[in-house]
Amino acid sequence: MRRLPIVFACMLSGVCATAGAAVPALAGSVAPAVASSLPSAHAGPDLKDIAIFTRTFEIIKQAYVEPVSDHALMQSALRGMLSGLDPHSEFLDARALRQFDEDTSGEYAGLGIEVAEVKGTLRIIAPIDGTPAQKAGIRAGDIILGIDGKAIDPDALDAALDALRGKPGSVITLTILHAGASQPINLRLVREFIQVPSVRSRLLVPGFAYLRISQFQADTASELQRQLDALQRKDGPLKGAVLDLRSNPGGLVTAAVAVADDFLDSGVIVSTRGRLPQSDTIFRATPGDLLHGAPLVVLIDGGTASAAEIVAGALKDNHRAVLMGRRSFGKGSVQSVLPLPDGAAIKLTTARYYTPDGDSIQARGISPDIELADNLRVSVSKAPELSSREADLLGHLGGSGNVAASSGGTGTLAAEDWWLDQALHVLQALVATRARPAAAASAP
Repeated sequence: MRRLPIVFACMLSGVCATAGAAVPALAGSVAPAVASSLPSAHAGPDLKDIAIFTRTFEIIKQAYVEPVSDHALMQSALRGMLSGLDPHSEFLDARALRQFDEDTSGEYAGLGIEVAEVKGTLRIIAPIDGTPAQKAGIRAGDIILGIDGKAIDPDALDAALDALRGKPGSVITLTILHAGASQPINLRLVREFIQVPSVRSRLLVPGFAYLRISQFQADTASELQRQLDALQRKDGPLKGAVLDLRSNPGGLVTAAVAVADDFLDSGVIVSTRGRLPQSDTIFRATPGDLLHGAPLVVLIDGGTASAAEIVAGALKDNHRAVLMGRRSFGKGSVQSVLPLPDGAAIKLTTARYYTPDGDSIQARGISPDIELADNLRVSVSKAPELSSREADLLGHLGGSGNVAASSGGTGTLAAEDWWLDQALHVLQALVATRARPAAAASAP
């Protein structure tokens, strides 16, 4: 993976943490340099607001039905202050920060799902490939209605999220409402220590590779390069590749930038803009295309989010790939992790990111070049259309782009994964179109 001047760690559920070049590109790394360079505080809130806050604090202490500690009240006040801004800003106490570090490292004990709070519910953004959630049949767009027989309390979603965690080997029963279903079902899952491989690859047919990135981790770009090199050493130069970003919830921005760079020789990959000077950053591609200019098709859907959208947007705007599928999730904001005393931190939205053409995808998503309709038979790696997106999240930030559906394919691949079959057809057509002029020029 290429070294970048600024380190970002970005999750759909969470975070882009800026740090100096000497800080390793680890998910969840905090940003003391950013915190120390923040401008000094202004005159402060209005005295009337302080008086109202203080009086409310006193009333709760005196009249609430059960005793509540000063610490608990202040923690709740901090959480409320952050959660009232947008769905991705939040207060992280020391325990929550440790959990965040686990989640963004790609190694943790749990179920393997990305979850968003949508209008008082827990909505599945995407299950991660090969995890208990994906094996149990949980899909993008599902709603978690209950945990171990207890209904989800809309006013205690943080507690519900905590309940999803547990020791490897422990059992949990989720009451799930599939998108479009009328009746919920109970799914029994066993928590695992999840170490998610972010890249899988294989040949679809001779000369045409399938590259699946399930999320963006620190080693994703180097692993992608390793697997592509292995394919080409074994089977010769590739004629083209399909990059599958469906149900990819995001991950490290450094990894996303490096993956986009792996298919680009030049051009802007992504830029970020915010109120702080250090929030304004432009990432540019460097020479070196792993496919040496061979055609590339990228599959996206409603579960393609955050860092995955950075890759899709970079390849689309630089005219390096054809995007196929459905409109992506639409998370175009950047969160910085800023440290606080006692091991706590603030996860604060500090910028929006923009595609190379200068477009913000916030609450809009990225539209594919070729839109695909659903097919009755799809593989487990193809999640159904996500019924909620960034635009559906309560308090989301506002944003600052007609194609026809393809017809069905034939053969084994079409039966297993119709979208992938269509992508292969388009890829082969692109290769044939390139080869035709060369063949005509060599004719007598």
